[in-house]
Amino acid sequence: MIRAKTLLTTAVLALGVALTGQASADTVLRASHQWPKGDMRDEMVRIIARQVEKDNVGLKIQVYPGKSLFKPKEQWNAIVKGQLDITAFPLDYAGGRHPEFNLTLMPGLVRNHEHAQRLDHSKFMKRIKKIINDSGAMVLADTWLAGGFVSKGKCVLDPKDVKGMNFRAAGKAFNQMLAGAGASITSMPSSEIYSALQTGVLDGANTSSASLVSYRIYEQVKCLTAPGKNALWFMYEPILMSKKSFDKLNKKQQETILAAGKKAEKYAFEQGKEADKRLVEAYKKHGVKVVTMNKKEFDEWKKVADKTSYKNFADRVKGGRELLDMALSVK
Repeated sequence: MIRAKTLLTTAVLALGVALTGQASADTVLRASHQWPKGDMRDEMVRIIARQVEKDNVGLKIQVYPGKSLFKPKEQWNAIVKGQLDITAFPLDYAGGRHPEFNLTLMPGLVRNHEHAQRLDHSKFMKRIKKIINDSGAMVLADTWLAGGFVSKGKCVLDPKDVKGMNFRAAGKAFNQMLAGAGASITSMPSSEIYSALQTGVLDGANTSSASLVSYRIYEQVKCLTAPGKNALWFMYEPILMSKKSFDKLNKKQQETILAAGKKAEKYAFEQGKEADKRLVEAYKKHGVKVVTMNKKEFDEWKKVADKTSYKNFADRVKGGRELLDMALSVK
């Protein structure tokens, strides 16, 4: 009896050691982003996490939503230095270090989701991705999201509508265009728009359809200018991975995470269009007036952008004119 108990104890201990050894063999990656759990960009990261775990290649991804691990704009440095493994990141946030990235949030550059998809395979995006790679990061999933304008007062349709307003614009190019139209600009991450509208710091803002819903901004505004057929606002928000982290994985793990990224990319394309629909539904449900720009209003904004955002980019960024023309040539 004693011998039997001893053998049983030894077997249990051996199993425990084996399981511990197996668990410790798993590579755990950290993924960080600024959005709340349930946002489509959060779900993109979780699609990748679920897929790599399902494939059982000794790889797990721990997701940290809601800027709980890194502040929004800190994620770029963390990724390229290998301090962070994966992020859902608006590339324009790194425009201060790489001014070419400001072109991924340029007024009127992308009109709809199908146009964005064509842009992904263009010479323009190959140039952008080379800069990303040379910096120490890589793209796991391409993501372009449409967005809109919100206002506490009159609707934003024509450029003259923003004159005298305190406005939050996403990105340097939109700041320049809105300032050119007579607005005062206050910069902040999209996660801070709600409180700024609530406290009177802002009269209006623009950001992605997903963020306009996730952050419940409909509680603080009276009018929404939805993307519609003439989406002035589109932003590139890819899933990025640190090349240092990727290079540490074995071949099977690398293949798995790349395939999972493509799965997340497909999800994002469909959900990006759905996000625009949910945006309109959510704002109407909360009593917010919803409008869309017509072509004439869109073209008026493009005229302002041409004199401000486009000109500034072409004049100040090395090779900017060529890169801008490269992007504008994709129809």
